[in-house]
Amino acid sequence: MNDSYLYIIVALLPLSAFMLTIQVNPYNALVVRGILGGVAALVYAVLGAADVALTEALVGTMLAITLYAVAVRSSMVMRLGVLNDSLLDADEKSTGICLFAQLIADLRTIANRYHLRLELVPYPDLPSLHQALVEKEVHATCIQRSHPDAQEMVLSKTEPKQAGLSAYQMLTTQELTTHKMESKPYYTTIRIRRLYEILLAELASPATNLIYVTVSDGTASSPGEKHS
Repeated sequence: MNDSYLYIIVALLPLSAFMLTIQVNPYNALVVRGILGGVAALVYAVLGAADVALTEALVGTMLAITLYAVAVRSSMVMRLGVLNDSLLDADEKSTGICLFAQLIADLRTIANRYHLRLELVPYPDLPSLHQALVEKEVHATCIQRSHPDAQEMVLSKTEPKQAGLSAYQMLTTQELTTHKMESKPYYTTIRIRRLYEILLAELASPATNLIYVTVSDGTASSPGEKHS
């Protein structure tokens, strides 16, 4: 009996394992992992280990892939907290929605580049939005600069108080010096350092200022971080 087909099947094991190690997209890695498990089960079956093949097919392939898929789906996401559309001024609503839609499209493009899903989480008011960031319900928030309380709410939570000056006064002084935060209609506050670095390097949208904050023990602070 010619058993050359066994060598071909067995050779698929290291080949599929190598393909798994070079995958960048986690969803492609899940597919290749399923192929690897199927090949392993087939090898066990043709070699006479039917019980091991069944275990590999049920646990090592089907169950493992299902758990991995749930983990990837739940973790590879960027949650962006936003205010409801009703907070836009009536006379600026059309322009605001257009700029916001373009900003979201740019963020979604960057997120897709890193195999992330962009999920918008709406909140009714600014305190709820900021609390969501502090409690780590969202990874970032996006607030329209023209909102009456947006500047004070965002900036007062992102700089520490020093030399008797309030955080709002300190950052307003920096604004007037750099002129970087006056021309853009949105503030995007980010609590994930790596995410902030990615957006700072790749987001070319003229619609938003990027602010990095550190969140710990129910507080948000950003000593000496960059703004753009």
